[in-house]
Amino acid sequence: MRVLVVEDDSTIASFIVNGLKQSGFAVDCAADGEQALRHFRTVAYDAAVLDVMLPKLDGLSVLSVLRQEKCLVPVLILSAKASVEHRVAGLQAGGDDYLTKPFAFSELLARIHALIRRATHTAEPTTLSGGDLTIDLLSRVVTRSGHKIDLQSREFALLELLLRNPGRPITKTMILEHIWDYSFDPQTNVVDVLAHRLRAKVDKDFPVKLIHTIRGVGYVLKPG
Repeated sequence: MRVLVVEDDSTIASFIVNGLKQSGFAVDCAADGEQALRHFRTVAYDAAVLDVMLPKLDGLSVLSVLRQEKCLVPVLILSAKASVEHRVAGLQAGGDDYLTKPFAFSELLARIHALIRRATHTAEPTTLSGGDLTIDLLSRVVTRSGHKIDLQSREFALLELLLRNPGRPITKTMILEHIWDYSFDPQTNVVDVLAHRLRAKVDKDFPVKLIHTIRGVGYVLKPG
């Protein structure tokens, strides 16, 4: 899947691009509206993240041109403006979804997946499993060997991330960018604390350990 990120703030752009790449997307980036149009006209994208306030050509003008040119790529609009009027304007200009700043990367990622699912008419699974562990994404119920495990929201988000990538090492940076917003301190130990809490609930009382540390990298879930 290929995504175009159109954002002139280098910090936010880097946050989004890195997170999407670590989530398995191929990503291009544009810093102004004219550059964005050149990308759209030469590459077939599966989705796009488009800021409203852009140099040279604003995001809504970019959207209007795209729709006039019959480009149907799903577009998630980013904006610091949260009023109903601004959201309506963005959707009427041709946007498919609208997300206000600041935002958590996990929400942005979920919205991109939803846009791609709608565009490709594919269904999202309602449960994820690894070994004897299962999570229900709708009810947010977690069970292992039939025993219910109560998780806090970030513990659930980390477990979901690991289950969506079984056997794949998930870096601490990736975890930070999925679960916290782009204002996080990269030197913090919150990832280790969160992983410790999750393992205490998911693995401590079971003979087979599912979540493993990769020293200097991050964590991996091995279904066994």
